[in-house]
Amino acid sequence: MISEIEDFFEKGCGRCARFATPDCSTRKWSAGLAELRRICLSAGLAETVKWGHPCYMAAGRNIAIIGAFRGDFRLTFFNAALMKDPRSVLERQGENTQHANMISFAGATQVLQSEPVIVSYLQEAIAYAEAGILPEREDSPLELPSELIDALDGDPELAEAFNRLTPGRQKSYVINLASAKKSETRVARILKFRDRILAGKGATEL
Repeated sequence: MISEIEDFFEKGCGRCARFATPDCSTRKWSAGLAELRRICLSAGLAETVKWGHPCYMAAGRNIAIIGAFRGDFRLTFFNAALMKDPRSVLERQGENTQHANMISFAGATQVLQSEPVIVSYLQEAIAYAEAGILPEREDSPLELPSELIDALDGDPELAEAFNRLTPGRQKSYVINLASAKKSETRVARILKFRDRILAGKGATEL
């Protein structure tokens, strides 16, 4: 991944083989990305690189991050649970995203047309950061796949290890298993994950 901010706008994030090639998504959306960058900097945000992408901060807190994809480019807000979204422009990034947290664009013109809204949303997020306001923690009950319930019921050692995992690690297994369409695939994954769970690791941890 990149560590210098200019590399993102000139070459890409460095996370895939399209980095520094004409096929990189940052090349396709270069004009729009430049406008988003201008707006964030004009709002007084500090610019840095996090996770290979331009991240904008205020009061020591992440406010928003820019990303470029094949079909669009986006401005994603952190702590989106606080955002009021009076213009209903925020979208969820995926089915596992708890709150609508990003605005997607398909061109520089769309960014320019949306600039007043973007600025007002950035100002709202900055105000929360400066006031030290964080969203309330939401502990929604985790719905385990039936295959995992059966595996835990039949394997006390696995059940004890799973219950010791952090909520985030437990959720990583639920999300992974939910992505499998067939029951036999979920069962096979649980067998594969057993040693990882016993080791206290999440589904994607090495």
